[in-house]
Amino acid sequence: MAAEPLPVADTSPAPLDASQVFRQEFRYVWGSLRRLGVHDADLEDLTHEVFVRVHAQLSLFDPTRPLRPWLFGIALGVSANYRRLARHRVEVFKEVTELPDGAHSADEQVELQQRRELVHRALHKLPLEQRAVLVLHEMDGFGMPDVALALGINVNTAYSRLRIGRAAFKTAVQRLARSLGGLR
Repeated sequence: MAAEPLPVADTSPAPLDASQVFRQEFRYVWGSLRRLGVHDADLEDLTHEVFVRVHAQLSLFDPTRPLRPWLFGIALGVSANYRRLARHRVEVFKEVTELPDGAHSADEQVELQQRRELVHRALHKLPLEQRAVLVLHEMDGFGMPDVALALGINVNTAYSRLRIGRAAFKTAVQRLARSLGGLR
């Protein structure tokens, strides 16, 4: 009597559902667009535009790769188109308002808000190519191969943009901190 073959477990990732991606990653995409220079008044519309593109391109996503760098790549494209519009060429930085977290005193919350504002202003001083690499790697914590893949660039180019972006960011933070009265 021949032994019956054992069933092979399906190890392929489950297909992504666009509505699930929307619910789980809305805040990430919103924050990414904000760090890429989208004005607060346009964040909601552009976040939805990103997810319209996600829905259209979801079948192209490789589920063996991390989702967020892929989403960031789409957000980068949407923000680049947004920035090309004449009405968005001049950046007007609006004070960032976030809800207090309750875990810090009022003075600590003010200082944290000032630091967040400083980081956003410094990021906006960087060219978009450097900003994208810096945000994906330093802030979102993705490895450089994933960053390069998400942005459609060579890994060495990504490392070069990261090195130059870090230096430019540090310089921008120092200049802004001096002009704002000593924030570090």
